[in-house]
Amino acid sequence: MRFTFTLYAALGILLSTTRIAVLAQGTPSSTGVPIHMLVTVEARHGSDVPVINREDVMAYEGRDRARVTDWVPAQGDHADLELFVLIDDSSSSSLGTQLEDIRQFIQTQPATTKIGIAYMQNGTAQMVQNLTSDHAQAAKALRLPLGIAGVNASPYFSLGDLIKRWPEGAARREVLMISDGIDRYWETGQSNQSDPYVDAVIEQAQRTGMVVFTIYNPGVGHVGRSFWRALWGQSYLSQVAEETGGESYYIAFRGPTVAFAPYLEDLAQRLTHQYWLTFLAKPQKKAGMQPVKLMTEVPNAELVGANKVYVPAAR
Repeated sequence: MRFTFTLYAALGILLSTTRIAVLAQGTPSSTGVPIHMLVTVEARHGSDVPVINREDVMAYEGRDRARVTDWVPAQGDHADLELFVLIDDSSSSSLGTQLEDIRQFIQTQPATTKIGIAYMQNGTAQMVQNLTSDHAQAAKALRLPLGIAGVNASPYFSLGDLIKRWPEGAARREVLMISDGIDRYWETGQSNQSDPYVDAVIEQAQRTGMVVFTIYNPGVGHVGRSFWRALWGQSYLSQVAEETGGESYYIAFRGPTVAFAPYLEDLAQRLTHQYWLTFLAKPQKKAGMQPVKLMTEVPNAELVGANKVYVPAAR
């Protein structure tokens, strides 16, 4: 009888301790460093994107829930957007059939959006149009890519160059990157090794809160025709988009896309369902990147954002 009582008492203590731990894990911390990030709300099914309120948003650092302090729609006074269209200059001439779709996308953007045009050359972002509210001017700056094999050292060097030269501001900063994604400076497909240049530019984007959208378009030359390298290139583009909070559009083979229009329509819709999120992150002894996971219990809704944020060191 005494043994049974002791056993039940022990079980009660264990359950109580577990419940306290779970409750503590689910209770947001009231202290921390304010972190701001751009989040896109999308529908899991269909095209009706649910409305999300601040109390619907949950942010986690590992298993610890962070306190959400602000959730502001990127509309009205907060609608300002700076969007760069970054095109690989070693793309095949097939991109020419897509230029009109890109021009239409640019010209239909709201007045609160500034658009810039740049081309990837020798690991840099060659500006042909700085950020401007004159959408007709930006559309006019589009041209056919040079179509020279190897003219771009690595698309990730060029993206990094664009990020480094982009001035800070209060507006949303986003990129539409059009490339085959093939990194000619890295031996594609090395076992258990990620591309360090891809990883580096993802961290650059995450540190600045920049969101990258990517569209696959085949490159020229022998490498551009490689089915194996094309698949890896699309995988890298997908990684950049996924880890910065964007979306990747690709076709899973080496040929050109029939039309960019459906991709650009989807991108335009995503840009209208974005929010500025602020939450309190737990600082560590050293400043650095920390993983973050966003969740909501609102039916048919998903929160899409960068999977890591930069958090300053504890003082």
